[in-house]
Amino acid sequence: MSILAIIPARANSKRLPNKNILKLAGKPLIKWTIDSALQCNDISKVMVSTDSPKIAELATQFGADVPYLRCAELSGDTASSYDVVIDAISYYRKTGKEFKDILLLQPTSPLRDVKDINNAISLYRKRDANAVVSVVECEHSPLWCNTLPDSLRMDNFINDEIKKTRSQDLPKYYQINGAIYLIKTESLLREKTFIPKKTFALIMSKKNSVDIDDYYDFLRAEVFCNEDKRSFL
Repeated sequence: MSILAIIPARANSKRLPNKNILKLAGKPLIKWTIDSALQCNDISKVMVSTDSPKIAELATQFGADVPYLRCAELSGDTASSYDVVIDAISYYRKTGKEFKDILLLQPTSPLRDVKDINNAISLYRKRDANAVVSVVECEHSPLWCNTLPDSLRMDNFINDEIKKTRSQDLPKYYQINGAIYLIKTESLLREKTFIPKKTFALIMSKKNSVDIDDYYDFLRAEVFCNEDKRSFL
């Protein structure tokens, strides 16, 4: 395996300004992910894709490779993670470097640690997978969810059989947590998705799955970072 870990970090964030460099428990948010990636012996290179000179400077200090600043086209709200990753692959290919596998690590999942990354790689190898994607158990069953009409009437909102079922007896549902996407480069280029055929799920803990999108998420992450006893959460 030759794994290129890509950490995408835009300068602008509407819900939580400058979140990628906000200090979480004393260190910039992006450093959490860089540190975990650098601790993984199976990763060949850790790179940060950013449009921000400030983020680039910090990421370089923390040990990541930042070979270029992202173009404006890939820095707006419409740019996808896929586009950013393809941009990075293309850059390294032009320099003569090929990576068989891509590991996408969002900096907004700071509590995903090296053990989670190693578990993903182990599953990837064991199943001879085309991809591994991290998931977390849903806090609330989607069977208790539905859309609402303009009238807000709740007729048939919940299936009658579900109403009769205790919540603990409902099947477990999982959602993608955005922390880890590990994929064969050839599969990504061929199928143009991070979830191609023969993708397997890595189940992560709720704590390690915290995804920082707004200030509430940030405060929640700080609680997990600073509390030694977390059982009540």
